[in-house]
Amino acid sequence: MEIPKLDVGYTAQFCFACSQKNPIGLKLKPIQDGERVIAEFTGGKHHQGWDNIIHGGILYTLLDEVTAYAMLCRGVELGVTAKSEIRFKQLAPINEPILASAWVTRLTKRLVEVRGGLSLKDGTIIVDGHFLFYVLRQSRKTVLWDMDGVIWDSYFFHFDAWQEVFTRRSVEFTEQDFNGLFGSRNDFLLGSVMGKQLPERSVRSMLREKEEAFRRRATGRIKPFPGALSLLAALKKGDFKLGLVSSAPTENIEFALSELHLAGVFDCVVSGQDVSESKPSPQAYLLAGEKLGTVPGECVVIEDSPQGVKAAKTAGMKCLAVANTHHQRELHEADTVVDSLEDVDLITLLMRI
Repeated sequence: MEIPKLDVGYTAQFCFACSQKNPIGLKLKPIQDGERVIAEFTGGKHHQGWDNIIHGGILYTLLDEVTAYAMLCRGVELGVTAKSEIRFKQLAPINEPILASAWVTRLTKRLVEVRGGLSLKDGTIIVDGHFLFYVLRQSRKTVLWDMDGVIWDSYFFHFDAWQEVFTRRSVEFTEQDFNGLFGSRNDFLLGSVMGKQLPERSVRSMLREKEEAFRRRATGRIKPFPGALSLLAALKKGDFKLGLVSSAPTENIEFALSELHLAGVFDCVVSGQDVSESKPSPQAYLLAGEKLGTVPGECVVIEDSPQGVKAAKTAGMKCLAVANTHHQRELHEADTVVDSLEDVDLITLLMRI
């Protein structure tokens, strides 16, 4: 088989199946549940063939659309249908919800095989199908993750460790002080609080004290934020490029990855020690993009702090902010703000940010 020619500069903003702008479209909103792509649709009188029965062409469209999104979730940005085999098993009444689902069964550099089905709420199978797609373009999407405040809940471990360091030196340090600086590199935070030039030896000593106190407090007590690990797993399964970009020192990053069993998940790691400027400078995110061989326009950053959001946007990247450590109003510069990564599936991250 010869792969057909297709202008890959296309847009699908008025797609009959999934566009929210098409006034006569189906307006599907597929999501990925970790294993399958699913979408719900309720047909009305304008979708009939026989009286009160949804037209078979509409049913085929539902299934074709979710299979295409299943392919996207495995890292294939653009494909074209080579073959489809479907079996209609049951009539589909109008005004009853239909669940469409699809999953990839085989993936090569050239072809993708996908299975899918339509069912009623009671589990009755309406249609099942087997699809084959030509691969025209792999996804170039890159996802860059902040660590503290995004993947794991380390806020109070860091705060308590800093308080321990500053209390020894009779320096007042409140949670309000910390909240405005969380996400910054340690030396930037230290300079902001002390407000004076410290001898390099004193800086090194205080930073070492702080990190030792942090790891002592955090060992065995670290918990991931809801939704973070499942979204990471979905991205890894889809073979998307992943970067970890943190203001933390390398020792803390290695500690965190070990505690959460995430060693080897990220294709590149950039620590606060790898750059000369702390967030909100874009330096760390630009370095990660360079290491991964991608350009800013193909990157989505996941952040939790105003400084991190500013860094991502200054770098020319899309930014999803999660309000784990700051209020949504403080994260307004992000492209999208959510309360939890539980509210974000893979399709939303790839297509709707």
